[in-house]
Amino acid sequence: MKNRKIIKGYKTLISSRFNVDNSEDKFKDGIIYTLYSDEFNSLKVGFAENDKVLEKKLSKGALILLDMKKGKKKDLYLLVTTLKELGIKYSDNFYFKYSGSLMKHLSTLGWPVGRSLYKQRKIKKELVCA
Repeated sequence: MKNRKIIKGYKTLISSRFNVDNSEDKFKDGIIYTLYSDEFNSLKVGFAENDKVLEKKLSKGALILLDMKKGKKKDLYLLVTTLKELGIKYSDNFYFKYSGSLMKHLSTLGWPVGRSLYKQRKIKKELVCA
């Protein structure tokens, strides 16, 4: 019989830089949206409290609304954190360089992207009986 050593140890937790803010603001209902800039070939993801706030954002710049849906501000922070972990960089105010892989990630994560720039592939399987 061989002698086995049992090594006891403690695992350490690695702290995250993600700020957890439990304020009521993050849990408010509103609109999550995706805008496209043809001039810069970029996407802007964001959160608006209501339709009027979103209309003001659209009127300020030459942006095209791709899609929107009900959501929370927390959804925006989770999306940006996930995309950052996937290695997708963004600039100030959540602008992303447009790419097919970005659109695929946004769609997979359930973010509203519309159908004008991204068409999901539908895979159909057929059962063939011989």
